[in-house]
Amino acid sequence: MNGPLRFRQVAVLVATLGLALSPGVWSGAVHGPFAQVATDPKLAPFVPTPQSVVEMMLTMAGISKDDIVYDLGSGDGRIVITAAKKYGAKGVGFEIDDDLIQEAREKARTEGVSHLVDFRKQDVMTVDLSPATVVTLYLLPEANLRLRPRILSQLRVGARVVSHNYDMGDWAPLRAAEVRDAESTHSVHWVYLWRIDAQRPKP
Repeated sequence: MNGPLRFRQVAVLVATLGLALSPGVWSGAVHGPFAQVATDPKLAPFVPTPQSVVEMMLTMAGISKDDIVYDLGSGDGRIVITAAKKYGAKGVGFEIDDDLIQEAREKARTEGVSHLVDFRKQDVMTVDLSPATVVTLYLLPEANLRLRPRILSQLRVGARVVSHNYDMGDWAPLRAAEVRDAESTHSVHWVYLWRIDAQRPKP
């Protein structure tokens, strides 16, 4: 049995039982529609996160009304809008596409959460992450690794990081959950969760 397949089976068991992954088990994984463009210099093309995956990301992060959610590459804004509407959390989406920012703002108004969320045009590699208690990602694997030093140096102890489909290299996640979504082109998705603690790994 090869390494990736063995990890996949372990991850399913971990997600099912709600257990933690230890660094010794983690070997990294790449799943989903970005896999074939992992060397693309872009941070990520716009591929909407299925709502079922959004719900899993927020559930795994343990979102509450006291959280400030930063979505890096926020697209149409569905993650921070859902966090605001369902949990009362404040959120900021960072995006470079003007049309997507406008779409997100219109959706926030429609959903009645404009007072809780904001959408800013900004390169995610320049964002000051320190105000965030939760950071959400759906970027290329290379982008995750480029962001990792900023995440580890800027986020406070207790902050959570949740990524759709792509990991953080050898920084082992606390949980890895599989989400199956029959309505999306890629029906199998993965959600990874990390928490910042006092013993941070090297960036």
